[in-house]
Amino acid sequence: MSGARYDAVVVGAGPNGLSAGITLARRGRSVLVVEAADRPGGAVKSEQLTLPGFVHDVFSAVYPAAVASPVFAAMPLERHGLRWVHPEVAMAHPLDDGRAAALYRDLDRTVDALDAITPGDGAGWRRIVEPYLRHWQALRRTMLGAFPPLPGVVRILAGLGLQGALDFARLLLMPAAGLAAERFRGPHATAWLYGSALHGDTPPEEAGSAIAALYLNLMGHAVGWPSPQGGAERLTEALVGHLRELGGELRCGAPVERILVAEGRVAGVGIAGGDAVASDVVVCDLTPRQLLAVAGEALPEGYRERLVGWRSGPHTLKVDWALSGPVPWTAEVVRKAGTVHVGGDARDLLRATTALRLGELAERPFLLFGQQSIADPTRAPEGKHTAWGYTRVPAGVDWQREAERHVERIEAQVERFAPGFRDRIRARHVLRPPALESRDANLTGGDVGGGSYQLDQTVFRPVPSLSPYRTPLPGLYIGSAAAVPGGAVHGGTGAAAARLAATESTPRRLVRRVRRRR
Repeated sequence: MSGARYDAVVVGAGPNGLSAGITLARRGRSVLVVEAADRPGGAVKSEQLTLPGFVHDVFSAVYPAAVASPVFAAMPLERHGLRWVHPEVAMAHPLDDGRAAALYRDLDRTVDALDAITPGDGAGWRRIVEPYLRHWQALRRTMLGAFPPLPGVVRILAGLGLQGALDFARLLLMPAAGLAAERFRGPHATAWLYGSALHGDTPPEEAGSAIAALYLNLMGHAVGWPSPQGGAERLTEALVGHLRELGGELRCGAPVERILVAEGRVAGVGIAGGDAVASDVVVCDLTPRQLLAVAGEALPEGYRERLVGWRSGPHTLKVDWALSGPVPWTAEVVRKAGTVHVGGDARDLLRATTALRLGELAERPFLLFGQQSIADPTRAPEGKHTAWGYTRVPAGVDWQREAERHVERIEAQVERFAPGFRDRIRARHVLRPPALESRDANLTGGDVGGGSYQLDQTVFRPVPSLSPYRTPLPGLYIGSAAAVPGGAVHGGTGAAAARLAATESTPRRLVRRVRRRR
């Protein structure tokens, strides 16, 4: 490989890195995607973590943004084996009274279910979501498009009219707590909305959490909350298959140690072991911290300082279970849900977020809980099931001492709404925050969201710039979840960075062709 030259090198083979490689290959570039790990996928991988025959998604598992993604929609991923499985219920949020609010793909069914618990709450949800569902394509382009998202914003404003546009602007700044207080009367719908805000890593009392919760649930109506049949890794395999179909190359077990620079611009990458790959374009599916590590002094001091100021999101502890049967939820509707928000009512959820803010482990943590095997029997032996749950945790925890106790708290939370759950556990696998990062270096401290989603860092990712993908070093681009449009599995950031890289490298490429002909 030493001395090899490509039109572009992509560092990192997660969904964004693979999307960047595919985008460049489609534009006629010779592309090499290099990955430090021994196989591609980043946080989109599956393994038999517990017992033989039980397929677990190691990191992410549920992919509304992937189905909504304009980038993935333009790829023939089904031809490469990807099949989406939709549970009957996208998401449910149980409370202690034995009932649960539910999110269905069908809006009318969701409205009826919310109204059946507290009359008027379903109608309140319809008033919130219906205008945006009518303009879903414009909202999708805004939320999952490149920065600045002007085409989508223009379409939204044109479709909603002046008052609707003002309402949308207010919603962007609003806390989920305020939206719930305006539209809901019962505890179930309020907790249901709060849980979706927390799913998006935005505490419900903070500015920007209303749009986070609304958008996540809106995707449930527009495209569902599905998972790949057979495990998350089927999505990675489909992306790799398409990359290779286009002539792109993938090399795993090849950690990049430095960005090579010549005459003030990118000249390629240096790989551990002394190997070097020449290229005028490098797109990095890396966190700001990793970009600093490989680019170092080649970046101007001011830009380095802004990258140093990047804030990671909450850390994560994840548990996977092999079960002897389905989770025995008290509420029947929860037994049909692919995703469950476990945490109780609004006060319970706020207590959990307060503990996290104070650097404490919550006694009753909020959990994202998945049970993909209820709709996809390929995940477990006949009659058996898989489940997973993860919770946000503060930094600085002594996990040697606290891990077992916090897993007990997690299982107690599930048992609270599903008596008998513990009796069905055949095996468990625990990923502490350091283990998450050791398996995927992009998951800093176990941050699975690609950085904090406080409002300022949601708008400006990774730094304030009209072009967040371009770095000051010519030829070097960042295309990870740390840039707009941010986390979730959609490939949008990698594709946006690759499009910019392809456009800006075209003149240099043409000059090289002319010189060769001479």
